[in-house]
Amino acid sequence: MAPPRRKHIFRIPAPATIYVRAGFNRVLADEFAALKVKRAELVVDKVEAHSQGDLRENFGFKAAKDAIRAVDRKMDELDRFYRRNTFIEVDPVGWLTKPTDTLLLGHVAVIEKEDVGTNRKHRFTFLVATYGETGSDPATGIECLPHNSPLATVLLGLTVDKPTRVTLPAGAAVLTVRSIRNPTQPELDHLLAPLKPPEFAEE
Repeated sequence: MAPPRRKHIFRIPAPATIYVRAGFNRVLADEFAALKVKRAELVVDKVEAHSQGDLRENFGFKAAKDAIRAVDRKMDELDRFYRRNTFIEVDPVGWLTKPTDTLLLGHVAVIEKEDVGTNRKHRFTFLVATYGETGSDPATGIECLPHNSPLATVLLGLTVDKPTRVTLPAGAAVLTVRSIRNPTQPELDHLLAPLKPPEFAEE
C-alpha cells in the first residue's frame, strides 16, 4: 500500500476570527520577544560548547542545539498562530450590561444537555468567554466556556427554552438554554485569569 500523501497527514486549520481580552496581542508580542532573547542566549551557549573540542562527546553542544530547535519550533508555532488568525480584543466590562435576548459572548447561561440515544441529561452553568479561558468558580459553579469551542459554537445565538439538536464531538445531543444573564464583576474577577500566551502541543 502506498503511503498517504502529505496533504492527508498535515492539515492546517482554516484561519479564524478569535475574540481575546484586551492586551492579548501584547502578550503574544512579549512572548515572541522573550523567545528571541532565549534563542540568542542558547546560541552563545552553543558557540561556547563548540569551542570545547570533540563534538561527538560534547553533551553541552548537543543540549544547546536541541534547545535551540525547541525554541525555533515554539517561535514558528506562535508566528503561524498570529499570522493565520484575526484577533479582536474585547473588554469584559462590556459584558456586565449586554442585552440577553440571545446567548452571546460574555453571558452567563444555564445549559441543559440531553444525550441522544441514552437520554441522559446534564446541566451546566457557563460564562461564554474569550479564547483560552478555562477558569471556574466553585462558589457559584460557573465555568468558562471558550467562545471558539465546539459547544460554544453551537450555543451562540440560541434563545431560552428552545431545544436544539446538534452534533458535538462526543455525539448527537439536544441543547436547551434555560437562562441567560450578565455576569457580575466579582464573578469575572474569580473566573478570568491573567492573560497568558497560547500553549502548543510538543512534537
